[in-house]
Amino acid sequence: MSESIPAGGTVHWIGTGLSSGSGLRVLAERAPRLLVWGRTDDKAERCLARLGLTDRATARAYDLARLAAELRTGDIVVSMLPASEHPALLRLCVEYNAHFACSSYVSEAILAEVPAAAKAGLAVLTEAGLDPGIDHLFADLLVARGREAVGDGPATVEFTSYCGGLPAVPNEFRYRFSWAPRGVLGALRAPARYIDEGVEKTVALPWTVTRPHILDGEPFEVYPNRDSVPYLAQYAFPKSWQPRVFVRGTLRLDGWQRAWEDVFTTLRTDDDERIAALADELAARYPTTDVDRDRVVLAVALDVRGANGGAWRGEYVLDAVGEADESAMARCVSLPLAYGVTEILDGKAPAGLRQAAQGAEDAQRWLAFLSANGVGWRFDETTQSDQVRTQGDTRA
Repeated sequence: MSESIPAGGTVHWIGTGLSSGSGLRVLAERAPRLLVWGRTDDKAERCLARLGLTDRATARAYDLARLAAELRTGDIVVSMLPASEHPALLRLCVEYNAHFACSSYVSEAILAEVPAAAKAGLAVLTEAGLDPGIDHLFADLLVARGREAVGDGPATVEFTSYCGGLPAVPNEFRYRFSWAPRGVLGALRAPARYIDEGVEKTVALPWTVTRPHILDGEPFEVYPNRDSVPYLAQYAFPKSWQPRVFVRGTLRLDGWQRAWEDVFTTLRTDDDERIAALADELAARYPTTDVDRDRVVLAVALDVRGANGGAWRGEYVLDAVGEADESAMARCVSLPLAYGVTEILDGKAPAGLRQAAQGAEDAQRWLAFLSANGVGWRFDETTQSDQVRTQGDTRA
């Protein structure tokens, strides 16, 4: 692997949609120069005005050729575009010796570009938002604490990680779009792999295995999302731990499955044209407005029961509501991503692929930053004989 290219110069934040928030303010303070690229000049300028950054960053209308003309060695490209556009951006970064960061899941197309980026000494930061992102931080700390409490010996474990963007005031649709409806419907058509009752399972249509989930006495509905199984290794589960349950999934308001029956009927047709039309219809019927408020709920829990009789359970719960000047989703996605970018700026991110933090010690630094910037959570833990619960705990 080549020596890492020092970062500096310009941070290019590409995309001004619903997840672009106060992380931009952090980068305006830390980056030598910040360019914010929107689909149009007007959208980029409105984003800067909304965040009070008109005099601290520069707006640009985005296209790949214009970005290429601006790139210099050591720049950082931060993509808030749909995941399908990331591979082309990463290839451009490799060509111009620029680092790359996004909040999206690692795709096969991204993985194909990573060797060239690593060889060139470039950092590739992914999965550094809310989910994926903050959920990884919680998971790393839970596993570390579980190992401290029960040890690395034989144990049966249950791990769940559920996240959802919700309306702060429930509506009849039981949902608030925090990203493009086409993406939401596409995710519902993607198979999910997870572990339940000690057996690895795959379901083609994940909403068909929706089940109830109670959190702080409030009923929700949850279902598995994507492929959970590889995260056993990423979260450093001891090999002697046997997962009875291991699922990373999506959380919805109680009544969501019933409210979406007509949507599911269309999804079952597998008719791309009809589903695309439905996505446009839903965007028009349930627009995101300036007066409504969103809510983000993330709950990550680990239950470890050792063969020697020891037992421990820990859970992190993040429950945030948006404000007039910023949605909860924008805050919880943009801030961890911005922190990851500052680590690239500070030379703390090695060349090659990184998925949010790497281990419990790293996760503590990320969470300390989030706590200092207004993202809070609660941590509960239970042993065999006692329960320790700290309300409003935002300590890493």
